[in-house]
Amino acid sequence: MAMSEGFTPPDIKKNIGVLSTSKSGWNLELNFVSWGGRPAKYDIRSWDSEHQKMGKGVTFTNDELCALKNLLNGMEELN
Repeated sequence: MAMSEGFTPPDIKKNIGVLSTSKSGWNLELNFVSWGGRPAKYDIRSWDSEHQKMGKGVTFTNDELCALKNLLNGMEELN
């Protein structure tokens, strides 16, 4: 998704890490992001190398991310 005119880009407060990199060079990242000046949330989405274009993603509050972490910790190893 290219950022269009009138769109306020998200403010990445902290880059937590890269989950993967595609062959085209886009990174699937976990960031702490503020959208439209609202309180920051955790965000997983794909970004181009310059953070000018982004893909669809999902955001989590702190409580939601903790719940996800607990679910993942409780899973058996995937093969």
